[in-house]
Amino acid sequence: MIETTIEAVAHSSPPTITPDASVTDAARALRRPDVEALPVLDDETVVGIVTDSDLVALIAETDGRPTVQTVMSSPVATVAPTATVSAAADRMREAGVKHLPVADDAYHGVVSVSTLAPYLPRHALDTEWQGDPIRIESSDCHAVTDD
Repeated sequence: MIETTIEAVAHSSPPTITPDASVTDAARALRRPDVEALPVLDDETVVGIVTDSDLVALIAETDGRPTVQTVMSSPVATVAPTATVSAAADRMREAGVKHLPVADDAYHGVVSVSTLAPYLPRHALDTEWQGDPIRIESSDCHAVTDD
């Protein structure tokens, strides 16, 4: 079997956002049908990722409107552009995520389950969230956990 690399797969390059941006800005960007996730960049370094699930949790669990840094998933799982599609799928399964920023020394875009689907059998992309319970804490909202 010949392994395809991530850089050979057409991955999206969605807009990015900064950690100090408002969640309103993140929500507006995520409303676009072509934006599945927002990588959070501090200069050129990927420091997190925001998805619609993060914003749903924010709305459901807080009264405030904190910054993106408060709701982003971090540390963020990434994949190198030279990684294979199989390795990216393994990374998604290990991290329990459906979106991976593509990064080495710089940010290159995002691959998602839908990006990898044509290259792998369906069971290779099954993910199960492995993270800690959601905890949102900010000076302008109440701390909330999903314990």
